[in-house]
Amino acid sequence: MQQRSLARTGRAVSVVGLGTWQLGADWGDVPEADALAVLTAAVEAGVTFFDTADVYGDGRSEQLIGRFLASRPDASVTVATKMGRRVPQDPAEYTEAAFRGWIDRSRTNLGVDRIDLTQLHCPPEAVFHDDRVFDALDTLVDDGLIAAYGVSVETCDQALSAIARPSVQSVQIILNAFRRKPLEQVLPAAEAAGVAIIARVPLASGLLSGRYTAQTVFAADDHRSYNRHGEAFDVGETFAGVDYPTGVAAAHEFAALVTDLAPGVTPAQAALRWVIQQRGVTTVIPGGRTVEQVRANAGAADVPPLTDELLRAIGDLYDRRIRPLVHDRW
Repeated sequence: MQQRSLARTGRAVSVVGLGTWQLGADWGDVPEADALAVLTAAVEAGVTFFDTADVYGDGRSEQLIGRFLASRPDASVTVATKMGRRVPQDPAEYTEAAFRGWIDRSRTNLGVDRIDLTQLHCPPEAVFHDDRVFDALDTLVDDGLIAAYGVSVETCDQALSAIARPSVQSVQIILNAFRRKPLEQVLPAAEAAGVAIIARVPLASGLLSGRYTAQTVFAADDHRSYNRHGEAFDVGETFAGVDYPTGVAAAHEFAALVTDLAPGVTPAQAALRWVIQQRGVTTVIPGGRTVEQVRANAGAADVPPLTDELLRAIGDLYDRRIRPLVHDRW
């Protein structure tokens, strides 16, 4: 699989990575054996980048990755985790002492001495403007506890603030065919600064697979049930912030466009290919609860670039159905 440089870290990572929120919680139950099979399938498909967080299943996702890596010392995988969502979202919680505690817990979960990439996990707005936070992160790099750090963000303005920080190596942001605003300023700014872009929620929580209908029922412990209106965390994390009926209708139109203009490519693969070919994107991190999903997602790396005709049609779909609902919110 094609590899791209992870900013100034000196690491190269696969253009399709693996998001592992679903292996921890909030996407329905994934038994341990199935989770380990997913990680194995990803590596066998050429994936070299896993993204996790200390809050996914209160550490379960990290622990599963740690067990996998211990069983596969030959696997050359860069692991990025995130920290900061296990406490009240108060800027006063973001201290060097807290960071050390959170990082030590993640190092234990992952079974590593040094974490490849640690990301602040969608922190409060004030954190982006607090020099002490980034000084503390610099100290943790100097101490060898983390190799590099980045920030996961909710908004484009937050992304631009993070990119302006000289030692930020990556910005993780929602980017997909139904969330296009980062194309305007964030991706160009990141490319100019040498900051990696990690694109999350690339399938709009599965909408862009085209598999869901108005009658689809999600498990009670799936965020697609309990966070549709932002009850638990930012609503933009669920279906990319698009209300479900609108999203389903738009996704069916997206799938029809792919069928007509990119025969042989699944809607999910086309959605991932759309992200991959955006200039400035380093890696895209779809999740996957089954081996089959992971293999199909990895296959998007081999899909030829989408044609100009299909790109224009996808843009028109966004402008007609999605832009008025989400573009100016994040």
